[in-house]
Amino acid sequence: MAEIGKLARLEVLKQAPQGLYLDGGPLGDILLPKAQVPDWATPGNALEVFVYCDSEDRPIATTRKPFAQSGQFASLEVISVNPKLGAFLDWGLDKDLLLPFREQKRRLRKGMRAVVYIYCDQVSQRVVASARIRRFLSPYKPNYQEGDAVDLIVFDETPLGYNAIVENAHAGLLYKGELSEPLEYGQCLSGFIKSVRPDGKIDLRRDATGYRRVLPLSEDIFDALSEAGGFLPFNDRSSPEAIREKFGISKKAFKQAIGSLYKQRRIEIKDDGISLPQ
Repeated sequence: MAEIGKLARLEVLKQAPQGLYLDGGPLGDILLPKAQVPDWATPGNALEVFVYCDSEDRPIATTRKPFAQSGQFASLEVISVNPKLGAFLDWGLDKDLLLPFREQKRRLRKGMRAVVYIYCDQVSQRVVASARIRRFLSPYKPNYQEGDAVDLIVFDETPLGYNAIVENAHAGLLYKGELSEPLEYGQCLSGFIKSVRPDGKIDLRRDATGYRRVLPLSEDIFDALSEAGGFLPFNDRSSPEAIREKFGISKKAFKQAIGSLYKQRRIEIKDDGISLPQ
């Protein structure tokens, strides 16, 4: 069934000079403009399309997929600012997404990023954005387990660390003292559940913990070492930034991984790096 602001698989009803008309159910027939029509599409076929409203507030379809749809959070770039309406964001479609001034927490300029929740305004039926993140977070207690891998979007910085949206539903905290480098507002990254407190608050970390983390990281580093011809200029003296850039992990995780490889006598640790045994 078609919903404004969401992807749907809709049946082609008929062809017209301006494009194809799709079965939008309660929304009526929805036009897929001619420029968007695949060569093979004919009446009776089903197409996956994104449904939104055109400049005249009529439902319209596109085969292009937005970066995020209604009901999701996203980090989007500001394309322009209208002094009367608000900021317009690039969400992957020809028609930019409006972030009204009343839904902003800070004034935005072209080129900046905005972390927003996308939704369909029930009055206007237009898809719009809001930067008032906490209003749209799930009210239900999270059901994560320690060590679960999660997708994150950083949306706020505090003296303790960085607040991040967890799996498009909850908020969690990454502690500055446990990070090898600063994070940026709007940064999308992967992380892990450190703990879920009795009050439902979530503590996060960048890397997995314990043996479950060390084993795959050890194999990744060993593979990289082999592909590099048996030597890599990284060891426990390397900077956290250099390790993160090369391997995508923290220095602590790197030291644990090469320590495991060294104990297995699969590598040698030297003053200038690590190498395969001679």
